[in-house]
Amino acid sequence: MSRGTNTKQVYLPPDSIRMMGQVGEQIRLARLRRNYSVNLISMRAGISRSTLWKIEKGDPSVAFGLYLKVLSAIGIDKDILKIAADDELGHLIQDANLDRRKRK
Repeated sequence: MSRGTNTKQVYLPPDSIRMMGQVGEQIRLARLRRNYSVNLISMRAGISRSTLWKIEKGDPSVAFGLYLKVLSAIGIDKDILKIAADDELGHLIQDANLDRRKRK
């Protein structure tokens, strides 16, 4: 019986792949600015160093929860709450629907 890898292939549009790479780089820079080693953050997050390296490269096959564990280990996990916080288009759609309901 041959052993396969546990690596999942995740197919994303090119723009999404670039964004994941940017997220990974931002995580790496946050770690470096704080002078935290790969060993320290991987230990705090309860992940392997190779998983941390994948996260810092923006690998989309790494579970979102592990990204959050690393953010927490660095001390910036609250930044995750900024995602979609300022949803301008969503607010415009919501307001348009509310206006339509008022007119009926």
